[in-house]
Amino acid sequence: MAPPDPLAHLAWPFLDDRHRALGAELEAWSAAHLRHADDADVDATCRALVRQLGEGGWLRHAVAGTRWGGAADVIDTRALCVMRETLARHAGLADFAFAMQGLGSGAISLAGTEAQRAAWLPRVARGEAIAAFALSEAEAGSDVAAMTCAARLDGDHAVLDGEKTWISNGGIADVYVVFARTGEAPGSRGISAFIVDADTPGFTVRGRIDLIAPHPLGTLRFDGCRVPLANRLGAPGEGFKVAMRTLDVFRISVAAAALGFARAAYAEALHRAGTRRMFGGTLGDFQLTQAKLAAMASTIDAAALLTYRAAWQRDQGGAVTGEAAMAKLAATEGAQRVIDDAVQLFGARGVVRGEPVERLYREIRALRIYEGASEVQQLIIARELLRGARP
Repeated sequence: MAPPDPLAHLAWPFLDDRHRALGAELEAWSAAHLRHADDADVDATCRALVRQLGEGGWLRHAVAGTRWGGAADVIDTRALCVMRETLARHAGLADFAFAMQGLGSGAISLAGTEAQRAAWLPRVARGEAIAAFALSEAEAGSDVAAMTCAARLDGDHAVLDGEKTWISNGGIADVYVVFARTGEAPGSRGISAFIVDADTPGFTVRGRIDLIAPHPLGTLRFDGCRVPLANRLGAPGEGFKVAMRTLDVFRISVAAAALGFARAAYAEALHRAGTRRMFGGTLGDFQLTQAKLAAMASTIDAAALLTYRAAWQRDQGGAVTGEAAMAKLAATEGAQRVIDDAVQLFGARGVVRGEPVERLYREIRALRIYEGASEVQQLIIARELLRGARP
């Protein structure tokens, strides 16, 4: 049985010819260069993937500003989605490495001074420096306003004290964009953003965190960490705005990564249904199998339409808060269902470590949590709907 065409959706009117060309080029490169990595040394694997992606020219699409190595002066959301979907379908860690270069440096792209951009973005785009986005804390995940990591002024420096946790690339990054409470106003209005080099005195990686689908993740500690005020991103007290602007760019692409995982599982399930011999026929001869495959295909296409609609709308300059939340919710929850059904179709083989569907089952789970858990997306969607309904 022939696998489904993974590039068929690139013909949709949400995308332009440049996106189609990008998708085809990255598909060919991924098939030639990527393989699913062993979990034994994820740090080394991710470092190698960042170098590969940089050398291949792909990281340019995660950075804004042609002067600083970016593919364009504004990040192309649809390009991000095409790329993340393709990379995730081939190798989850490759998608992670690409996405974190973008998210980790996104605040510098969006709010950095010319000096800040010149210092870091070219190296990130070339894969010579690894970036990280340090927002979350043990008691401040979805509720960013509960942040306790603080920065106080001391002459021409800010002194950071506190911890950050659940930080992707924690332990391997060369530069961290760190958000800390500076107290200009209560809640989220009193947070500022700072660029912190990994070798800054007073900064340490306090511990590493192991996940069901391993990737570099750590807890960061700041003890009297002195950061030049020249490293502050944006105005004092505007760190929350910087963080949200950065997340708005990359949240839609999380949905695209989920699509990549779902398409990979769907292809495996179709092949299994067509080749698994049983009861004188194949698994695909049974109506229960056919029903699962039909639901999988419909779920993927529905999520893809929501994802690329949101990406298109953002690239047109429209407000996408509700649309992005719908895309992330539908794509991540839908991918979980698709992958779970694929595991079920594989039977005992589906839960054997190292099988493609088993790996995908572990990889998809975190996407329903990070960059806004599914429950948070539901609240955002409802808030946007009610805002339009109230007089």
